Amino acid sequence: MKILMVCLGNICRSPIAEGVLQKKAKEAGLDWTIDSAGTNGYHVGEAPHLLSQKVCLSNGINISSQVSRQFEKEDFDRYDKIFAMAKDVMVDIKNIARNKFNPEKASLFLEALYPGENLDVKDPWYGNEDGYLEVFSQISQTCDAIITNYISSQK
Repeated sequence: MKILMVCLGNICRSPIAEGVLQKKAKEAGLDWTIDSAGTNGYHVGEAPHLLSQKVCLSNGINISSQVSRQFEKEDFDRYDKIFAMAKDVMVDIKNIARNKFNPEKASLFLEALYPGENLDVKDPWYGNEDGYLEVFSQISQTCDAIITNYISSQK
């Protein structure tokens, strides 16, 4: 399975989600490829935000080698599942992908944990470390749900 996590700048939420799901999938024995991207190009080529790196590292996950890239419509050809961190990100994904957009492949990230609730992962960019810790916890729980849901669907 190839999974893409997408947020706005690819330096806060999606890099955390990429790192967390990589670790959890590996621990579950799943041979998944997980990547991340952003819908805007403001941070292309940059490493994840220092607070994203810090909260991940404090949980045994090193995301410092990740490099921000912009989401492309061809990502719908490359990935089996695309998770948008928020509704505005999903709108951007649709606008970028245009005729390549596939609603069967794309969904809000938190749908795995809270089906039908249409919730966003709050963008921690404007806050302090507490916001990043909260986002990490929410992402970690959702990654557990993604793996559980996948394993259940394979039975």
